[in-house]
Amino acid sequence: MRVLLASLALLAVSIVFLGGVQGGEKEKAVTLKGTITCAKCDLGKETTCMTVIVAKDKDKKDVTYYFDTAGSKKYHAKVCTEAKPGSVTGVVATKDDKHTITVSKVEFDK
Repeated sequence: MRVLLASLALLAVSIVFLGGVQGGEKEKAVTLKGTITCAKCDLGKETTCMTVIVAKDKDKKDVTYYFDTAGSKKYHAKVCTEAKPGSVTGVVATKDDKHTITVSKVEFDK
């Protein structure tokens, strides 16, 4: 019984410690500059409309970043039929070689 209680206590302390370490790491927002457009209508990469920004990476190669669902819905009407230069601020993630950005701010160049 004592061994079981000691194991449970150790497990609880481990969870609290690991949760505190992971919770302390906050993802940083970045600003991407490039062309904001539609992945379907302009780029022909998708079968449904999706808002993206095509920006250059450090090697000067084009990288397509897909907006999160809320950001895509909010800004898509402005860029579906006409790509516009601008910048997007948000948190970038990569999953299965697909780059996404959780949009917090979009500015179109004038």
